[in-house]
Amino acid sequence: MRAYLNSSLMRYLDAIAERGRDANPFFRMMGVNIGRFGDGKAEISMDIRPEMQNGVGWLQGGMFVALADEAMALALYTVLEEGEGIATVSESTSFLKGAREGRLIATGRVVKKGRRIAFTEGEVRDAGSGTVYARTSAAFVVTKA
Repeated sequence: MRAYLNSSLMRYLDAIAERGRDANPFFRMMGVNIGRFGDGKAEISMDIRPEMQNGVGWLQGGMFVALADEAMALALYTVLEEGEGIATVSESTSFLKGAREGRLIATGRVVKKGRRIAFTEGEVRDAGSGTVYARTSAAFVVTKA
């Protein structure tokens, strides 16, 4: 598959594989760790920090969304063809349970990639117990260079 990737995308995926979160400023800021990725799937993780909590001590909901979005995008990057890029156009998250502390694992998978639109699913869960906190589905526009 790598032979079909455009050079900037290949450089990004190589950088993620080699340098982990340091290859992505958002990952670095959020403390995201890179797990496995490839073949339309990805897994990333993040520790909940106090500054990520809302005023009553729960993880702010946007953190679940951001983590799922990044996992889904990374999964989608692994199946793009030469000259393609992506941008999120629609996203829906169901918040199933709140979290206050611990490590979160986000998984993303490509459901279908068409010529212009790709559909993905993501899930955020507790790294220890496996409790599912949020489920997300998203549509991405597939752009051509």
